[in-house]
Amino acid sequence: MSSGGFFEIYWPLPKGLVVACECVFCRYWLSDLCQDEDIEFVLGHALYMKAIHGGKTKNDRIDAEKIALLLRGGMLPQAYAYPKAMRATRDLFRQRSRLVRMRAELLGHVQLSKYRYNLPAFKKKIAYRTGRKGVSDHFENSIVRRNVNLDVAAIDYLETAIKREEKFLVAQTRTHDGQAFFLLRTVPGIGVILAMTIFYEIEDISRFNRVQQFASYARLVKGQKSSAGKYLGSQGGKMGNATTQSGSGPKGGCVQAGIGGCIRPEYAYVTRLESKCGKKKALSGTDGQTGTCGLLRAAPARGL
Repeated sequence: MSSGGFFEIYWPLPKGLVVACECVFCRYWLSDLCQDEDIEFVLGHALYMKAIHGGKTKNDRIDAEKIALLLRGGMLPQAYAYPKAMRATRDLFRQRSRLVRMRAELLGHVQLSKYRYNLPAFKKKIAYRTGRKGVSDHFENSIVRRNVNLDVAAIDYLETAIKREEKFLVAQTRTHDGQAFFLLRTVPGIGVILAMTIFYEIEDISRFNRVQQFASYARLVKGQKSSAGKYLGSQGGKMGNATTQSGSGPKGGCVQAGIGGCIRPEYAYVTRLESKCGKKKALSGTDGQTGTCGLLRAAPARGL
């Protein structure tokens, strides 16, 4: 459906019209249209909605009816409708993360080629451009060398593209909110990339009323299951920002920042925490505190 088709159905616009839809990839035009026409727009969280209105039969008519019923009953799990001012930059940053994963896969394929033929380790780290020079000479078969050269050529191109886009993204971030970007980088363990990860995935820190809400959104904590006062475990580990898979969203940023910050002197308390509850739980606690610290550092820049 286009904007013209939307107005054919809802024209004249009824008073108090509210538009709700599931968080799918093709919803940008609808949210922009509602914003331009001053129509209240509600975005439904895809994972929560799947758990609520999953049924035997599924089609557009049934989905629309269930979304309307959830909205009318106040039971629609809402997601954040990212505004269009910074949305294109966020999508470009996510594309940069995808290119980084592609580069890692190609590096892994070169290593697998070595393991297939039971060859000794490379003399240098192939993660660096200088270490990849002449890496195909490590293999005897000419076709295998051709395959490895193809991987190396793709890795070299991806590295050039990633560095070019990172330079552009840093300039864009300073244009959008240079003060918040600077404050995020003052957190121990947070560098340029992690700061941009947290900045663009959160967008507006004022939408979180409490630190606990941000921790839940970033998937730093899980929900608890209990019955009759007894703790039965946790659940909801995937609820929150969907781009936290593979360390590309707020959780990945806080986890990497927490691990990076542990090597600093001011994070010496992590060693004491490890002796009490183990390394895994100690790092998990560090991730949550890193997210809290990032929230408090960015809050003054956003007028909180």
